[in-house]
Amino acid sequence: MRILSSRSTRGAALLAAAALVLSACSVQGGSGGEGGGDYPTRAVEFTVPTEPGGSTDLITRALTKSLEEPLGQSTVVVNKPGANGKIAGKDVFSSNPDGYRLAVMPQSLFAVGPLVLDDPDAIQLEDMTFIKGLAVEDYVMVVPADSPIKSVEDLKKAGSVKYGTTGAGTGSQLAQALLLGLQKVRGTAVPFDGGGPTLTAVLGGKVDAAGLQIAEAYEQIRAGELRALAVFSEKRLEALPDVPTATELGYDVVVDQRRFVAAPAGLPDDVRDKLASAIDEATRSAEYTKVLEDSYIGRWDADGQAVGEQLRKARDQFKTMTTELGVNLKGQS
Repeated sequence: MRILSSRSTRGAALLAAAALVLSACSVQGGSGGEGGGDYPTRAVEFTVPTEPGGSTDLITRALTKSLEEPLGQSTVVVNKPGANGKIAGKDVFSSNPDGYRLAVMPQSLFAVGPLVLDDPDAIQLEDMTFIKGLAVEDYVMVVPADSPIKSVEDLKKAGSVKYGTTGAGTGSQLAQALLLGLQKVRGTAVPFDGGGPTLTAVLGGKVDAAGLQIAEAYEQIRAGELRALAVFSEKRLEALPDVPTATELGYDVVVDQRRFVAAPAGLPDDVRDKLASAIDEATRSAEYTKVLEDSYIGRWDADGQAVGEQLRKARDQFKTMTTELGVNLKGQS
């Protein structure tokens, strides 16, 4: 047995202390260093922040089914709806960052939610390790087929517009509020609990217009029951090629909903990388691809760094636009 001198002992202690400091710094506010070992050795849980049956749930279930082979373990999907994703996020991101509890989260919680509610307990971007982007869902503004509003310009003639949204703090609310703000049209938001009730309200004439995701409105548009005024995407959509973008019409409003996979802050780098690689492979599967196509949902093939950059960009951009236009979403919830 080798006996250390007192000088050697002190040196070893200093090295150990330095290693502890570096280790602590490496995991603060993001992904950490190596440490996953032979991850995963048991089932990996994916939490969905919505009820079963919605687009996030469908995307997650298609993803996890295709993920088991490349990941080498079974997966479990847990639905935990409420507060536009906050309830699910708070639960997952307060857990141990070991890669066994993940969440599929919406961009709106971080980019739109703060414009609606001052929440001192909100999830911060630094609470998460971003793993992969998954999907982009676009919005369309619609009116009943028999409405006197036949174009975006007709909104100005209406004087005031009562518009349905899929909930306070959603892209549905923000996109319409920005468009009407640019038009200097007085708008009153009427929030509903999701796309289904919003669709029913606009079909029944309970609101003048509504903002819906493409999958929620497509069949009624095609059947002639709804008229699509504009889409809030960067370019025209393959599903609705005859519907102009708001930008084309002179209103620079691009709002979409993005979904991404995240883990608690401090996830070891090797675990994050293994998850990202397996998710890459899973999203190329035929089953996952079919779910996106059937729901008119686009791919968002972004790595973890790009996810964080997108969330910060959207948050800052939307805040600037609402401030400049004098649009107060807090009074619309």
